[in-house]
Amino acid sequence: MEMEQNAKQNKVLTRTTYAFGAFGHDLFNQVMNSYFIMFVTNHLFNGSDTAANNRMIGIMTTIIFVLRIAELFIDPFIGNTIDKTNTKWGKFKPWVIIGTLISGVCMMLLFSNLWGLTARPFLYLFVFTFIYIVMDIFFSFKDIGLWSMLPALSFDSLEREKTATVARIGSTLGGTIVTVTIIPVILFFSKTNTGGTGDSRGWFIYAAIAAIIAILGALSIGFGTREVDSPLRENKEETGFKQVLSVLIHNDQLMWLSCAYLLYGMGAYLTNSLMLYYFTYVLGHAAMFSILGIANMIIGFLAVSMFPALAKKFKRRNVFVSCIVILLAALSVFAFADQNVWLVIVAGALFNLPQPLIFLVVLMTFTDIVEYGQLKLGHRDESLVLSVRPLIDKCAGAIVTGITGMTAVLAGMAGNAKVADITASNVLTFKLIMVVGPAIAVLLGTFIFLKKVKITEAKHAEIVAELEKTWNQQDDTKD
Repeated sequence: MEMEQNAKQNKVLTRTTYAFGAFGHDLFNQVMNSYFIMFVTNHLFNGSDTAANNRMIGIMTTIIFVLRIAELFIDPFIGNTIDKTNTKWGKFKPWVIIGTLISGVCMMLLFSNLWGLTARPFLYLFVFTFIYIVMDIFFSFKDIGLWSMLPALSFDSLEREKTATVARIGSTLGGTIVTVTIIPVILFFSKTNTGGTGDSRGWFIYAAIAAIIAILGALSIGFGTREVDSPLRENKEETGFKQVLSVLIHNDQLMWLSCAYLLYGMGAYLTNSLMLYYFTYVLGHAAMFSILGIANMIIGFLAVSMFPALAKKFKRRNVFVSCIVILLAALSVFAFADQNVWLVIVAGALFNLPQPLIFLVVLMTFTDIVEYGQLKLGHRDESLVLSVRPLIDKCAGAIVTGITGMTAVLAGMAGNAKVADITASNVLTFKLIMVVGPAIAVLLGTFIFLKKVKITEAKHAEIVAELEKTWNQQDDTKD
């Protein structure tokens, strides 16, 4: 009885601390992925020389794009390194803590002019590139370590859903609270109000707050989570660096899911990244962005809380399809919202509603693919397989960062742009990129998911049952 009570308490502690870690993680990620480019386009390079501003914005977005694409080849090896880590604190916790500490400090530096170095553009770009590389690599260690812990916390698909749901509640709150607080907090700490979005001082302080919260969340994971100790997690041999790409390529389900998620992610991220531009330059009501954030926080919390019940009653694939329909409906509302601020808020809230649920469906499918690969390839690679999801997030983020920077320039929304400067042609260009492009990407991703991804809850249960019968025997034959 006492053992059962202790086990229950450990589950509660693991879920709670894991959720707080996810809260800080997505807060950090949202600030860096969705708003750093606006800091660059509107506060870092906002001098009187528009041509020089646009040139530097173009160079910066190109550097970010190239670095993030280059890192796609690094992330699987980061996952492999985590898989081979063996400490008394486990394989995940050290990387979650170290990765958050270093990437947090780097993010604070990136949300600054690096002690006036922007006055010397080439030196600034050199230092910026170095800091961004360090930030991105250590954030990858933290990101991969955090989410690849999930299959190590339980083998039961339903238990994983519960843990993932609590974690996603935390991450959803972390991401949406940025939307609620970013403008009010930045304005509070700003000395001037440039275009309704404060000044560089306010942006730096906000980034520092986000970094500190992320660090506290990582420490909570370090002290509170508990991994499952099972023979099914043991490998006789490590996956060497030369085997990394082979493990990924030969896992067909992993590859198809990755293609589908990349297309979906590009669409969703692009609309999300351009949302604040919409409020600032099309509506002229940057402060109203916080209302959308409050709505998103409430509906996001409710949506994620309902995931276990929805998945149990309708199955994950049906939940996924329903969410895509809602997403496309939201984009349709955006297309006709024009300058009606309340209609835009409704569209934004409707667009946010399905995203946490889609993330959970994708995350659970990636997690279940760990055992699929284990059965098919005869080797268990938790972090290596789970490294693909954040890798795809970064790939989509890199592409979207480039498109966002380009859109800001093409639509006249960079530098010292004012609402009065935005023409009807600018708005049309902006909407085509914000609405039509994402709709096409999401539809293509959905087609691939439904046509090619075969891992369901029932299929995963069959795989685990087969592993329980054969895994130890397979290992014995290798001795």
